[in-house]
Amino acid sequence: MRFLRDWCIVSVKGPDQFATMGADLGLLIGKMNHNTLATSEYDSVVNMNLFVALLCACIVIGHLLEESRWMNESITALVIGLCTGSIILLTSGGKNSHLFVFSEDLFFIYLLPPIIFNAGFQVKKKQFFRNFMTIVLFGAVGTAISFTIISFGAINIFKRMNIGSLDLGDFLAIGAIFSATDSVCTLQVLNQDETPLLYSLVFGEGVVNDATSVVIFNAVQNFDLSRITTSEAFHLIGNFFYLFATSTFLGAGAGLLSAYIIKRLYFGRHSTDREVAIMILMAYLSYMLAELFYMSGILTVFFCGIVMSHYTWHNVTEKSRVTTKHAFATLSFISELFIFLYVGMDALDIEKWSFVQDSPGKSVGVSSILLGLVMVGRACFVFPLSYLSNLTKRNKNEKITGAQQVLIWWAGLMRGAVSMALAYNQFTRSGHTKLRGNAIMITSTITVVLFSTVVFGLMTKPLVRLLLPQSKNMSLIACSEPTSPKSFSVPLLGNPEAEPHQNGSALCPSSLLVFLSTPSHTVHYYWRMFDDAFMRPVFGGRGFVPYIPGTPIEQSVHNLTPKEDNN
Repeated sequence: MRFLRDWCIVSVKGPDQFATMGADLGLLIGKMNHNTLATSEYDSVVNMNLFVALLCACIVIGHLLEESRWMNESITALVIGLCTGSIILLTSGGKNSHLFVFSEDLFFIYLLPPIIFNAGFQVKKKQFFRNFMTIVLFGAVGTAISFTIISFGAINIFKRMNIGSLDLGDFLAIGAIFSATDSVCTLQVLNQDETPLLYSLVFGEGVVNDATSVVIFNAVQNFDLSRITTSEAFHLIGNFFYLFATSTFLGAGAGLLSAYIIKRLYFGRHSTDREVAIMILMAYLSYMLAELFYMSGILTVFFCGIVMSHYTWHNVTEKSRVTTKHAFATLSFISELFIFLYVGMDALDIEKWSFVQDSPGKSVGVSSILLGLVMVGRACFVFPLSYLSNLTKRNKNEKITGAQQVLIWWAGLMRGAVSMALAYNQFTRSGHTKLRGNAIMITSTITVVLFSTVVFGLMTKPLVRLLLPQSKNMSLIACSEPTSPKSFSVPLLGNPEAEPHQNGSALCPSSLLVFLSTPSHTVHYYWRMFDDAFMRPVFGGRGFVPYIPGTPIEQSVHNLTPKEDNN
């Protein structure tokens, strides 16, 4: 009755009272939404704090296990991620196991660029360009062979296992997903100083391999697979070479533009922060431009890092050189830990495992078959292509030995975040799936990534010491070469055999026979002439650093330059 009385009073007071009540109701709803939003934001802040704390734990534990023969930081992050996922799964009552939902954009746009750029910025250019043809052979042709074998095996085996409604596009996508080696894992396992040849081959192959796998994956998604013709196959091959060339030129162009801007404007006379900022932003811009124009951002940012290390890095002040070297390495290091930590937590995602709980044996069988196809597919190109590569090399020291071939095959068996991102792109929608076949492929991908990273990663270091006992001697030789970016005084296409002799004269290729017998020497000779005559005077580099009178820092660096050249 009281409600009716109040309602009558409201009715008597007229429509203004209704407006007041509506305003109050709207304010109440707004406060409720604000409280809900605040709760959501608070949960995000808590999750972020926990994740950052876990990253710190990975760094501390990785440091304590640095001298371990078996462990490395990637495996440490995976194990911590698994433990954390288990704790979250238990505390949430079996509903959730991770702090964030996996996003391909997070991986490809924010985490992968600093890793690949730093690899190009720090890579030893001597070893990389000396083995460039072998790297391209492994990364392009080898990936195509691996893709064919894995796809063929998946089509013929999985169709008989009745794992779900998968079509031809899904099977071809599986071939592209599991053809992508994980260069991040390889960087953590191999050491650039201990095994320079292996590092340059495996990592260089990994960069080209990732780009090739992504190109094949995108082609599978975009092409009409119901009618595949010879012309479309050649179009796919031509598209790859087009992407490889344009992505390389875009990365090199971005690096040269940054070198020219810093050399001409010389930000260091006023602020070293601007120098560092322009290098970071130009590197990231090259990657985003490549993605904008549907090129390979991986190749673009990698070659941008190489060109920046050869030209731009010498145009900045001494403080900026130290800052950029450590800044790029730190960003790459944190991104690597972030990826492995998340993969470890996402491995226990209950939503995906609930679809395969009724047939765990089938899930294990699919994972085992995929792992076997990965091993067979890699073996089918590593050993034959190594044989072909050795036929083109006259120097025995440049040939890939049998032990090195085994290590290249083994180190490339690891699968990681690239395979995870492609699998999520193909078999989920916004990180979720409701189809049994898609869930089986996601859980199988997680299993293969975990098994290959942990098991193969644990065994790689002992295997290197077993097959290459002379690696200590190799490390001494490698340490005699200045390490990047201090080695940026070395020519971009450096070759120790092509260095000037003690009398100051360089070997000059005077005939076609010399070119055919030592092509890398000949290419290096003409590149160095072109670089010294045209490139360095315009874009800077060692020996062409701008000198501004009246700046004490640059004057001291200018006075030290001849002493550094003599060392």
